This record gives sequence, structure tokens and C-alpha cells, in this order.
Amino acid sequence: MTRLAITVLLASALLAACGQSGNDTGSNGASSVRGVSDTEIVLGTHTDLSGPIATLGVDGVNGARMRFDEVNEAGGIHGRKIRYVVEDTQYQVPKAIQAANKLIHRDKVFAMAITLGTPTNNAVLTQQLKEGVPNLFPITGARSMVEPHHRLKFMARGIYYDEIRAATRYFVEEQGAKNICVIYQDTEYGEETLQAAADQAQAMGMDIVATSSHKPTESEFTAAVLKLRDANCDLVLMGTVVRDTILVLEAVRKLDWSGAAWVGNNAAYNQVVANQESGAGEGYYAFVHIAMMYRDDPPSEAAASWWDRFIERHGRPPEYAAMESYRNADLIVEALQRAGPDLTVDRFIDALESIKDYTDIFGYSLSFGPDKHNGVNESTLSQVRDGRWRTLETSISF
Repeated sequence: MTRLAITVLLASALLAACGQSGNDTGSNGASSVRGVSDTEIVLGTHTDLSGPIATLGVDGVNGARMRFDEVNEAGGIHGRKIRYVVEDTQYQVPKAIQAANKLIHRDKVFAMAITLGTPTNNAVLTQQLKEGVPNLFPITGARSMVEPHHRLKFMARGIYYDEIRAATRYFVEEQGAKNICVIYQDTEYGEETLQAAADQAQAMGMDIVATSSHKPTESEFTAAVLKLRDANCDLVLMGTVVRDTILVLEAVRKLDWSGAAWVGNNAAYNQVVANQESGAGEGYYAFVHIAMMYRDDPPSEAAASWWDRFIERHGRPPEYAAMESYRNADLIVEALQRAGPDLTVDRFIDALESIKDYTDIFGYSLSFGPDKHNGVNESTLSQVRDGRWRTLETSISF
């Protein structure tokens, strides 16, 4: 039995033991719908506010709340304000289960919105869906968030598996890479990265030359990097997040190894990687669905205005997670508006599926449909150059 299957079984048992939520999503009017009253709509999230990926969690909450606050300040949606309930998981599965139980059974949320993390989402998703609670635009690229297709699951970002396959093909076909290697966390996320690289290598008649796995808590990577160097790797796909990405790249710098492309995805796409004073982040690549924005080069006037408002509210520049979450919150708002005043889960899902050719203020377009619950199918290639993320290619798809 896989780690994911064991996690899901344990989580389902724990959540189910807490009893039924009494979710009524029939057609008897909004008053019978969980999380919906005459005056408010309750949305919930479980995220990391104080753990190893809190940089993503805090920015994600700030971006989403900013959009919901704007809507509330303008009078709400069909007379209802949005109440956004946030629980800190510290990126730990037991805390995620506790948080989801509270949000579903005590807060009785209408939907989970913009939750963070692969293992934390996987731990609660099965039972959450059984309770009839939609899962809207999580900050994870796990395939389980959209596969298999489910009426209550929606995504608005790239799938890690697809991004790593696209990255492998791109660097082999466009950059001439010959020795493919993988360094990855011994987690569901890391294993998905390894599988994607292996599948794409096989499709191109190639082999994975070397791999190295590690626990998320490991901090010494000299031996791992030496192993990859000795294998003559010229392409290293990385199933890492922010902390271990930086530590791996620091080990590469200290060993003075050049000549290999180090490539990750959204999980380690963060300004702190580019900001490393040692310069370890220079040259690192990431395949992402939304590129980092800088105030002196905004994609639009609306985006520049958004940047200024974000700094005014939070006192620091936004990361991409804030951009993504603001956009995702706006998608939720759009669907709530389209669903009309007699809000039910079914009407809301129909409204989400009706959104076609939506373009956000950052210039990215998304479309949904009854059989298309992930609005994104293209990646952007970015690289750290001179302490900034620079977009090299757009519209790369697997």
C-alpha cells in the first residue's frame, strides 16, 4: 500500500469518527445550505502559517483575504459578506486533519479555498469530498487534486507531474541534456517528481542516470550532490521545496560544480531562493504557471495598483503565492456572483464550470468546463538571474 493510500485511510477514519456535518445542499433555498446564511458565506482554509513553507502560506492567505475584503467593503455578493476562516497546520498532517475537522464540522464551511500543501491536502480530501465540501484552487500541484475527475475538485495551477515532464523534455530537446538525474524529498510530492522524470525519460528512450532522496528535515547535502556530480548529471530535476532547494544549491556552490541545469517547479519558486547572498540561487530554473512580478516591470496597470495596495496592507512586497491566491479568490467571487442569490453547491459548481477565457490582472487566462476542472495547461520557464526571476519561455505545455 502506498504512503498516499495509508494517509488517506487514516485521515478518513479520523475525520469520519468526528461525526457527520449535517451538510444540506439541496434545492430548498440558501438557508438550508451549509456555510450560507442571509448575511454571509463561510469559506475555510488550512495552510502553513508558522512551519517550513509558511512563506507560501502567509502570502497565500494575504492575497486571498485581500480580494475577499475588497468584495466585502463593496457590499458583498448578493447581500452576503464572505467570512474566511483560516487554520494553521504548520505543514503537518495531524494538524491538517484537526483543522479540516474544525472547518467542516464546527465552522460548517461552504467550501475549502486555497489550501496549502500536498500531504496536508491529500490527508483530508477524500473525507472532505464525502461531506460534500468543494475543494477550490489548492496551492499544490499534486495530481490528486484533479485526478480522478470529481465534480467538487477545481485547480488553477500547473500539475507538478506535468511540469516536470515538460521540463525534462524541454532540457533534452532544446538544451541538449543527456544525463538526467533527480534529487527529491522522500514524500508524496518528491516521489511524484521522480515518477514524472522517469516516465518522460522512458518516453524519450532515455534512463535516469542517478537519484538521491532525503527527508524534509535533512540539512546536509554534500554527499548527495557529490553522488550526482560523479554520475556526470547535466540535468537535475528537483522534487524539493524552498528550504532544501536552497541547501542543495549551497552544496553545489561550495563544491564549485558547474555545467548542470538544476530545475524545479512552483514548490521552490520563491524570492528567498533568488535572494541568497552567496549567489547559490543564481541560474536555478523553475517551471511555473504564474511568473513572479516586480513593481518596476508590472504586466499591467491593474497589477501595479494591486502591488501598491498589497504593500500598503502588509508592509512588504508580495510573492507569487499572493498573486495566485488573489486571482483564485477572484475566480471564487466570480462564480458566487454567477450562481445568483439562491446559492447552493450545485449552482456554484455550475457557475465555476461556466467560466471561459477568464484573464486575471497579471495577464494569465483560464477556462473551465464540466469535464475541465483545471483551468491551466501551460507552464512558464523562469530562471534566477542577478537576484531576480526572469521569464525565459512561456506557453510550454506537456
